[in-house]
Amino acid sequence: MNALRIIRLTVWACIGVLTVALGYLLLAPQPDTGSGVASIGGPFRLAASDGTVVESEKLKGRPFAIFFGFTNCPDVCPTSMLEVTNDLVALGDKAKDFRVYFVTVDPARDDLKLLKEYTASFDPRIIGLVPKDEAELAAIAKAYRVIYRKVETPTSYTMDHTATIYLMDAKGAFSGTLDTKETPAIRQAKLKRLIDKS
Repeated sequence: MNALRIIRLTVWACIGVLTVALGYLLLAPQPDTGSGVASIGGPFRLAASDGTVVESEKLKGRPFAIFFGFTNCPDVCPTSMLEVTNDLVALGDKAKDFRVYFVTVDPARDDLKLLKEYTASFDPRIIGLVPKDEAELAAIAKAYRVIYRKVETPTSYTMDHTATIYLMDAKGAFSGTLDTKETPAIRQAKLKRLIDKS
């Protein structure tokens, strides 16, 4: 078994552990906010790959999706972004103003230029966001209950991270998730409901 295969198996095993951990976090008892909705999400202000600054407060009034990943991700990130691109295309004009924010968990390597090139290979409605430092990344990851960690490899490093696309409603509240294991029909129905509610 070559080294690359061992690395890939290790990464997938870690992703499996993280997925179980995320499931526990999502299903664990939450502080009572009075809404009955999981406490996921929070305010953020991050530099964007399109040259702007994205502020969560200014997003209110329209729903959006947010995903945490990195450009060197071998499988999960490109698969997730390709699938959400196909979902947005399938929804046609209904999704023309919908945005997907891709927050890098590897700001040491993912600068704005690289994120712009990366997201451009999928859909213009996908916008990369870069935390300015580790503290800013840790804060938004905590708000969205995202787990991430650096994993050393023989030649460099990779990042383990939560592989979930979070759906946020027009009020900025958590509305649900998209998962690569779901069929396109299920994902698109979730996106349609979210957009129709706004």
